[in-house]
Parts: sequence; C-alpha cells; structure tokens
Amino acid sequence: MKAIAYQQSLPITHSDSLQDIELPDPVAHGRDILVEVKAVSVNPVDTKIRARVAPAAGEWKVLGWDAAGIVRATGPDVALFEPGDRVWYAGSLTRPGTNSELHLVDERIAARMPSTLGFAEAAALPLTAITAWELLFDRLCVPSADANASLLVIGAAGGVGSILVQLARALTQLTIIGTASRAQSQDWVRRLGAHHVVDHTMPLVDQLATLGEVDVDFVASLNHTDKHLPQIVEAMRPQGKLGLIDDPASFDLGLIKRKSLSLHCEFMFTRSMFNTPDIIKQHELLTEVARLIEIGRLKSTVGENFGRISAANLKRAHALIESGAAVGKIVLEGF
Repeated sequence: MKAIAYQQSLPITHSDSLQDIELPDPVAHGRDILVEVKAVSVNPVDTKIRARVAPAAGEWKVLGWDAAGIVRATGPDVALFEPGDRVWYAGSLTRPGTNSELHLVDERIAARMPSTLGFAEAAALPLTAITAWELLFDRLCVPSADANASLLVIGAAGGVGSILVQLARALTQLTIIGTASRAQSQDWVRRLGAHHVVDHTMPLVDQLATLGEVDVDFVASLNHTDKHLPQIVEAMRPQGKLGLIDDPASFDLGLIKRKSLSLHCEFMFTRSMFNTPDIIKQHELLTEVARLIEIGRLKSTVGENFGRISAANLKRAHALIESGAAVGKIVLEGF
C-alpha cells in the first residue's frame, strides 16, 4: 500500500522530512477494522510527533490520526461495523498513523461518519471533536442549562476551537467568548457561534470588562496557556474551572491557588493509549457528533483542502500549521 512516512525527525523544509513509500498491507485481528482511507486531516500533534519522535533505525514512522474511509475487512471480534461502512475516527498514538491507503483501528474509537458529509469534510473533525467534547463535558463538566455562566475559549479559530465553540453553542446556554487576532479568524469564530470575540494579542481583562464579562466561569485554553495565564486568572471568577490541551513550558500554580481555581487537562489519546474501561465512549461521542451534523446543529471545520494525500502536500500542511496561521482544519483526499 502507499504511505507517507519518515525515518528521521527533520525540519519540514528538508527533502526527507516526509516521503512517499510502499508498505505491506495490514491485516485485521481482534476488534480491529481495516479501513480504506479516503481522506485525512492534519493536526498540531502531527507536527510535534514528526519533530520529536524518530522511529528505530531503518524503520518508517507513519503520521496522521484523523481519517474518514470505508471498512474493507473486520477482525473476528468486531461487533459494531461490517465491510462497506463509511467511518471516521482519530486513531491511536501507539499505532501507525492514517497517512496510508489502508489503516487498522480499534472499532471502539471509530463511528459511522455523518451521511451528509463527504470524506474530506468528515476527516476534518474526529480528533478535534473528541478533544472539544471531552474538555467541555468530561473535564470541565460545563452545565447544559445555566444561562448565567460564561466560557472563554483561548485560540478559538484553530481546529479544536472551531468545533468547541459550535458544541458549546449547540449543547449549552453558556455565553461564549472566543479569542482570535486577525480579522479573518475573528469573523470565522463569530460565524461558528461565539457571542463575542476578543483579541488575544491585547490585554484580555480590559476587553472582557467592556463586554461586562469580568468573572468568567470556565476557560478552555487551547494554546499558549503560559503566555495568557495571568490574564486568564484575573478574568476568572473564584472557584472557576480552567481546562487546557497544550503543553505549557511553565505553569505557576500559585496564580490559580489564590482563587481556588480547578485545573483540568485534556488529551484525547488517553483512552486508546491506556485501553481504559470506558474507551467505547469515543465511539459513542463520535456517533452523537455525527447525528448533530446530520440534523444541522454542527458543521465541518474545513479551512483548506490541500489536494491528494502525498508527501508534498502533507509538507505544505505541516508548514502552515507550524506557522500558526491556519484557520480551521487542513484536509487532504485520495491517493
């Protein structure tokens, strides 16, 4: 099968940073489904793994976690799918990635993709939808019916922010304030459902004060948490909840202690990495997200389509993500 992989952790500008290769076709065992990959999307985790994790000498590492495709075969213990089903999922960090023609995934972290979306539109969503859902409802435990509570989303124009804002608008009564710095990204966040948008390159507290939102109940910090932490803490009400998905180089616990803020970390690969007893929740939440898309409550977060799945196009996608200028998700479709 065709695949895109690397043997050394290199800058994306290097000719060997990602390469078009051939690998043996995988075979489904146990609860695995074998998927013919039709489309993928690229996430910041792809660029981080490429830069930091090299395979053993002489071996290839295939990146990619978001995928949409067609089930071609099933392991003997599979109960949720059969050949021909159209599925979407975000894969596992402990297994080869989705940048390949054929891919194995545990059925418990996959679901039938929305019938109203094409493969590219569907591939934009699984990893970010799982991350956003788990952060909002499993970690922060945001209420669905409290119209007096507010949510601040730091980095709302990115992949996770783009679906998190939609989920919060569709499933809660929270006042949603997103942050974005450029006119294009600010307009994107408003169209996704944020009630207000502020500029995270400017002091947040002053902007929130002009909106009358000086005691934010929940914060979803999606990037540069260490940079924004003092402003975040100042803007939050005492005993509020702060959730983050990034990896801050430093974190001053003293800042959040004085307000008795609770801190929540979200990593959507935890369930698949540790085969947790509730691993099937990712199948269930992707099934619910598909339903919400089919009834028009949510929409795909595709920002750009970079064409077919190839080393050249994936290099372009990695470079754009590393630049910090991506809006929404970058997708690729077909080999």
